[in-house]
Amino acid sequence: MNEEPKCYVLDTNVLIHDPNSVFNFEEHEVLIPMVVLEELDKLKIGNSSVSADCRQAVRTIDAILGNADPKEITRGVPIRRMESSEPQGRLSILMQSHEVVKHLNDTTNDNLIINELISLQKRMINRDVVLITKDINMRLKARGCGLQAEDYHNDQLISDIDRLTTGYHLIPGSFWEKIEAIEPQNVTGEKHHIIKKEVMRELLGGNFYVNQFVVDDKEFIGRIIRDDGQHIALELLNTGILMRQKAWGLSPRDIYQGMSMYLMLDPDVDLVSLNGPAGSGKTILALACALELTLEQKDFKRIIATRSTRGLDEDIGFLPGSETEKMSPWLGAFTDNLEALHAEDYDPSGSEHYVGSNMPIHFKSLNFVRGRSFQHALLIVDEAQNLTPHQMKTIITRAGEGTKVVCLGNLAQIDTPYLGATSSGLTYMSERFKGFDHGSSLTLKGVARSRLAAYAERHL
Repeated sequence: MNEEPKCYVLDTNVLIHDPNSVFNFEEHEVLIPMVVLEELDKLKIGNSSVSADCRQAVRTIDAILGNADPKEITRGVPIRRMESSEPQGRLSILMQSHEVVKHLNDTTNDNLIINELISLQKRMINRDVVLITKDINMRLKARGCGLQAEDYHNDQLISDIDRLTTGYHLIPGSFWEKIEAIEPQNVTGEKHHIIKKEVMRELLGGNFYVNQFVVDDKEFIGRIIRDDGQHIALELLNTGILMRQKAWGLSPRDIYQGMSMYLMLDPDVDLVSLNGPAGSGKTILALACALELTLEQKDFKRIIATRSTRGLDEDIGFLPGSETEKMSPWLGAFTDNLEALHAEDYDPSGSEHYVGSNMPIHFKSLNFVRGRSFQHALLIVDEAQNLTPHQMKTIITRAGEGTKVVCLGNLAQIDTPYLGATSSGLTYMSERFKGFDHGSSLTLKGVARSRLAAYAERHL
């Protein structure tokens, strides 16, 4: 086994996916090909989120290299992660060589990088040269040429999407019978019940977190509301309590919608993440709860709706009109659901006008969200499965005092290149916030649109 530090060569898509990725290779050497810097230079112009990530990546590289002279950069500049810590690993620029043998046609930048790495590996026979790219085809070509190639996994917290937290634990039979079989309980009739943590862990067969639900077959539902390390506090609910909820006239259609509505209406929950198939009710639930909390309960001053699609960043600038008018084609799901919420009113158009005049719903592009701070707002992020972990962090950190963030997505419908269900920002956020007492993540089930949509979701 080679014990020398490895040479990790980063592709452009890795730096766009995580502009701070150069810090995540410990004691090993990180190489940035000149071709990658040229691609970053071309992509950094503009107002898109990709352009912003390119600029951040360039600034990160520049901060590490600092005032190093060309010889120092060739040898590798030590990477310092914090001011108080010792440097670990080195960063250098991989220059294009005129002596490279063209193993692949050099008409594409991917092939140029692969040719450079084949030559580099021949010069560094005692060290491992590893290409890091999120482009599957580039990894295949590199391996076909005898190179090591890997995906960027630093922000991928789970390897199997089936391990993603659902937000609830399903108990067959009776919860009380099973918990009593482990240890007798003293139920006092209060709204909260205290259970030893090891007893709960034995019942659930694994880890659990605050704001997760426990659901049995006898209409019992409990929500974990506190964990002090020794005991947990379980809020005692039932199916009837959750199914009788109403938000802006909307009631849940199943228990999963009931649990998600309960979380969104809870003032102590600042972040709600909803994952579910198309038609499971994510958007209409979020919009109904947002209107209820803003217009009726006055908890927020405004609703901000945004979404991310691959085409959004490239195409919005070419659409006519103001930002709201440009965003309307992309945020049709919100306007459609607003119409659905008022379809039974005597004057639906008057109801929608009332909502718009009393509490404007701001439809904003993802580019508008970056760099802003929102106070006393309810921020709804639709199609969140298309965000990278870095973009997700950028959005969540915009939340100011008194702001709630609701992220909606379907991990089975990812449109962003180089993202998968396990590397999506929605997955990353759900896993990172499992231990946050004021955050929650829940997976919806079923398709509420129609029997046609339900059949299509199962069979297409």
